[in-house]
Amino acid sequence: MIRIVFLISALSRGGAERQLTLLIKGMDRSRFDVTVVTVYDGGALRAEIEGIEEVRILSLGKEGLFGYPSSLWRMARFMRQVKPQIIHGYMDVANELALLFGKLIRARVVWGLRASNVDFSQYGRTAAQHFHMAARVSRYPDLIIANSYAGKQYHAAHGYPANKIVVIPNGFDIERFRPDHAAGRSLRLAWGISDDVVLIGLVARIDPMKDHPTFLRAAALLASERDDIRFVCVGGGRESYRDYLVRLANELGLGARLLWAGEQGDMTNVQNALDIATSSTAFGEGFSNAIGEAMACGIPCVVTDVGDSALLVNSTGVVVPPCDHEALAAAWRTLLSLPKTDRVQLGHAARIRITNEFSVQQLVRRTEDTLLHLV
Repeated sequence: MIRIVFLISALSRGGAERQLTLLIKGMDRSRFDVTVVTVYDGGALRAEIEGIEEVRILSLGKEGLFGYPSSLWRMARFMRQVKPQIIHGYMDVANELALLFGKLIRARVVWGLRASNVDFSQYGRTAAQHFHMAARVSRYPDLIIANSYAGKQYHAAHGYPANKIVVIPNGFDIERFRPDHAAGRSLRLAWGISDDVVLIGLVARIDPMKDHPTFLRAAALLASERDDIRFVCVGGGRESYRDYLVRLANELGLGARLLWAGEQGDMTNVQNALDIATSSTAFGEGFSNAIGEAMACGIPCVVTDVGDSALLVNSTGVVVPPCDHEALAAAWRTLLSLPKTDRVQLGHAARIRITNEFSVQQLVRRTEDTLLHLV
């Protein structure tokens, strides 16, 4: 039995947090004794992890900027009690904490990387300083797992040891995310969108990385040409940035043609409500959860060529350059010019691709094999 601690900042409703939850649910309990440690308490996914049999969860309960001393003391005491053989950090500060405590108790240390080409000018000096500090100490973990080939290449180019980085793509729950016309139609009705309207959606947190402005400008182009199209943005984020995007949408004349749906609890319904799913990401994307979920639901996708999005959709969708609203609008036109039966077939091929290449079972198997090899 291998004792492993997964260390993550919080269990909010995000892509990395969802992937960790799926991984833990699928791991073989006869081979792995699993504990999850969070830096901050709470989070939308905490209850789900608490419901997983034979998995412990602990929060360091850090509050504000000055809670680290007491949190680190609790962490040290816990690690000495559990004596994990592997400490697996999930991104950012969790990686550095995993390294600190791994060296303290002589456990194997695994880092998790989820991003690719980050534009630090959007996030301030502290984020850039943290990235370069992490690069300097990245030779000390025993293994680094990236969720994308683009992420491996980017980090290796910035000082991370390429020989220690393995790529394990995200996995998707194909039983949860599956075609469900009735569920999608029900949500469309709640949104006031009829069956004869084409709905194009962007499922992404409100963040500069996701490049909502390009999506909005492309939407304005297409809306000026056709009356049978509406657009929806699903996801939460910083209120001040959202206010800027709403003003931009109004300036572009989108008005009632665009729905700001905010965070949604059931993403299966959201994906099934769409006719076309979109990722307009400008930078930073590793491996898109939203696009993988849409594909699993049989929804054709248009994505920007950022991270591993092009690899993910392959021939089942359309790939365009980032930050190019005219190319994005043209890609939508390409899909809309197809007969509906052809679009349905494209969505069917997308689901098959997820099933064959990127299922949860493959995520779990690849991760377990990698961790077993490590110890």
